[in-house]
Amino acid sequence: MFESAELGHTVTKASYARQVPKLREALLDAQYDLLEKKSFSTLILISGVDGAGKGETVNLLNEWMDPRHIHTHAMSVASDEEQQHPRNWRFWRALPPRGKIGVFFGSWYTYPIVRRAYGEIKDASLDQAMEEIVRLERMLADERVLVLKLWFHLSKKQQKKRLLALSADKRTRWRVTESDWKHFEIYDTFRRVSERALRQTSTADAPWRIIEGADARYRSLTAGRIVLESMRTRLSQTRQPRPFAPPPAKPDEPNLLRALDLSQKVSDKRYDKELEALQGRLNLLTRHPKWRKTGVVAVFEGADAAGKGGAIRRITGALDARQYRIVPVAAPTEEERAQPYLWRFWRSVPAYGQFVIFDRSWYGRVLVERVEGFCEQYDWNRAYSEINDFEEQLSGHGLVVVKFWLHIDADEQLRRFKEREATGFKRFKITAEDWRNRKKWKDYEVAACNMFERTSTEIAPWTLVPAVDKRFARIKILETICDRLEEQIKKG
Repeated sequence: MFESAELGHTVTKASYARQVPKLREALLDAQYDLLEKKSFSTLILISGVDGAGKGETVNLLNEWMDPRHIHTHAMSVASDEEQQHPRNWRFWRALPPRGKIGVFFGSWYTYPIVRRAYGEIKDASLDQAMEEIVRLERMLADERVLVLKLWFHLSKKQQKKRLLALSADKRTRWRVTESDWKHFEIYDTFRRVSERALRQTSTADAPWRIIEGADARYRSLTAGRIVLESMRTRLSQTRQPRPFAPPPAKPDEPNLLRALDLSQKVSDKRYDKELEALQGRLNLLTRHPKWRKTGVVAVFEGADAAGKGGAIRRITGALDARQYRIVPVAAPTEEERAQPYLWRFWRSVPAYGQFVIFDRSWYGRVLVERVEGFCEQYDWNRAYSEINDFEEQLSGHGLVVVKFWLHIDADEQLRRFKEREATGFKRFKITAEDWRNRKKWKDYEVAACNMFERTSTEIAPWTLVPAVDKRFARIKILETICDRLEEQIKKG
C-alpha cells in the first residue's frame, strides 16, 4: 500500500516558488467559502511515519490559511483527565463546528496501532478497533464532517536518514525523541500493522491519502492540494436526502408500554422505610473504594409529567453534591446544532467517581426528532446503531449505563397537566409544547417501542417504570441503580 509513496518525487525550488502563491490563495478562498456557507466542517487527521514531516505540515496549513478558523490539537499521550474518561471523549470535545477546520496531530488511530506494534494486543483486537473507527467515521460523514486522512510515509532507509539529519543539527535535534528511535527499531512491524489498519479503514466516506514525505516541497504541495480539492469538491455538492429502505413491518408487534402494569403501588409506610434504606445503600456504594474506577450514566426518558424530576431528586438526595451533575436536555442551541448530535452528550460524559443524570438524552434523535420530523428518516434510523456504539464505549470504560422510561397513561397525564396549570408554583412545568406532544401520544408510543427493541442491550438495558404511583416508581429506580452499581463494583 505504501509502495507509491517511496518513488522519490521531488519539486525544485523554482517550481515550488511558482506554485505556492496560487495554492495559498485558493486554500484561503475555499476556507472563507466554508466559513460563509457553514454547510459542513473539515477534520484533517495527520498520521504517519516519524520524521516524515507531519509537524511541518501542520505548521504550514496554519501558515497558508487563516489560523483563526483552524482548531489544531496535538493528540499525543492522554492526560490524567482524559484517562478518566472513555478514549474517544477527548476527540469528540475537539471536533470543529460547521464552517471551521480542525487538525488532529495524532488521532484515534494512534493508540491501537502503537499497541499492536509493541505486541500489547493481537490482530483481532486491532481489527475490532478499526471496525469501531469505520463506524465512527461513517457517522461523522453522515453528520456533515469532511474527514481528510493524511498518512505521511518514508521508507526505512529514508526515515533513518531523516532522523540522523535532524539529530545532527543543533537547531533540530530536539525534534527527535527516544520514542522516535524505538519506533524505528521496529519499523517493519509498524509498517505491517499500519498497512493492515489503513486497508481496513480507507473507505468511501473517509479514504486515506498517502503522501511521500522525503522531499519537503513535494510533501507540502501534495498535502495542500489534497485539502483544497477535497474542500472544493464538497463545497460544490448539494446535500441530498439519503435514500432509506425501511424494514418490513412486523405483524402483531407487541406494545410493551400497553402491557405495562400501571396499577402497581407502594404504601406510605413501606415507601418511607424502603426509600431511606435504598438511599443509604446508594450512598455507601459511592463511598466504596472501587467507586473510583467506575461511574454512573443515568438516562431518564418517558411521558411528559411522568415524574422524572421527583425521581431524580430522590437519587441526588443520597449523593454528595460534589459527586453528581444533572444535565437537563432541551432543544439544541446554535452551537450544538453546528456539531454532530452526540457531541453535546459526549461533553457531559462523567469521569470515574462521578454520577451524571440526563433528564432527556440522546434518545431525542429517535423520539422527538423522529416524531416531529426534525431529521430525515435515514438519520433517525442510523441513530439506533450509533447510540448502541456510544453506550458500548461508556460501558467498556467501566461506567454503568442505566436507562429509565417512566410511563403513565393518557388519562393520568391529563390529570397532572391540569393540576400543574392550577398550582402556582408548578405552572412552569407545563408548556404549550407539552400539549402539542400529547396530541401525538400514539406516534410517541410507537417510536418508544421501536427504541426499546433496538437499543435495549445487555450492557445498557431499558427499565420500564410504571409511574402512576410516584412512590413505586422512585423505589424501582433506586433499586435498579443500586443493583447495577453493586454488580459493577463486584466485577471490578
